[in-house]
Amino acid sequence: MVNVGILGATGMVGQRFIELLADHPKFEITALTASARSAGKRYEDAAIWYLDSSVPESVKDITVVDTDPKEAKDVDIVFSALPADTAAIVEPKFAKSCVVASNASAMRMEPDVPLVIPEVNPEHLDIIETQQKNRGWDGFIVTNPNCSTIALTITLKPLYDQFNIKRVYVSTMQAVSGAGYNGVPSMAIVDNLVPFIGGEEDKMETETLHLLGDFDGETVTPATFGVSASCHRVAVVDGHTEAVFIEFEDNLEVEDMKNSFNEFKGLPQKLDLYSAPKNPIVIREEENRPQPRMDRNTDNGMAVTVGRIRKDVAFENSMRYVLVGHNTIRGAAGASILNAELISEIM
Repeated sequence: MVNVGILGATGMVGQRFIELLADHPKFEITALTASARSAGKRYEDAAIWYLDSSVPESVKDITVVDTDPKEAKDVDIVFSALPADTAAIVEPKFAKSCVVASNASAMRMEPDVPLVIPEVNPEHLDIIETQQKNRGWDGFIVTNPNCSTIALTITLKPLYDQFNIKRVYVSTMQAVSGAGYNGVPSMAIVDNLVPFIGGEEDKMETETLHLLGDFDGETVTPATFGVSASCHRVAVVDGHTEAVFIEFEDNLEVEDMKNSFNEFKGLPQKLDLYSAPKNPIVIREEENRPQPRMDRNTDNGMAVTVGRIRKDVAFENSMRYVLVGHNTIRGAAGASILNAELISEIM
């Protein structure tokens, strides 16, 4: 078993890490960190549990410690659910001696830190060698993109590999859990929609192109098609919905797109990694699917569900579809865990 720790273990994403790792066949939770007000307490006493599941028995009696490498000892991998400002300071301290699989945004666009979706760009993990050389670390940091970017990019990958994409427009309807338990006041979201999520549109537009970019063994050159995003917060607990419009260089039929989605598998599927979905993309044929409440948990929340695939007759060579991805599983904790599983398998 590999000893793992969770940084920021009492928050929403930290709890998802615990839920997903509690019965993991290769990773064993041995350290949980949080802020000073939680340090020294049993986890069950320190955390207000937000998820539908119960607190796993295996972590209830673990004593929470400060988020410091001197306190979270004897771990091989730490999963970071820290806020970005904290992560920028803390994650490099842990990376001196262990692997940091981070869901935080602080280090994502550093040129020597791999930003990875295992089905999309596993070759970017080769940047790790450069990172360790540059920074003098025995460990390293690997990051996953933000929740909305992951779902979009998984569906773009097979299309990008087979066809010539000219432009992508995406409009998101994002669940409140993406902002954390205290992130959106109830009076702001009930009977309402908030047409702004700070920094989200820029992340989707830059991270997507980076993930699909060309890697020459040292640096990543971003993909060159255009991406335009409009992001909105809606009164859904879990599950981001995205309406995607793609303009291609050539004419596509609906069946071309469906075949591309259905045939898509990545390295995690070939290696049969524990958290990998059997099919990264699942197509629903019903005219009113996907829906977040009904489709977010497809394949344990790790698959992206796609529906309403159709031609966009208003524009030449254009297609459109709707997707749903579980933002705190595939879009957050599950993404970091799958990164760690891939690293453990190939490095």
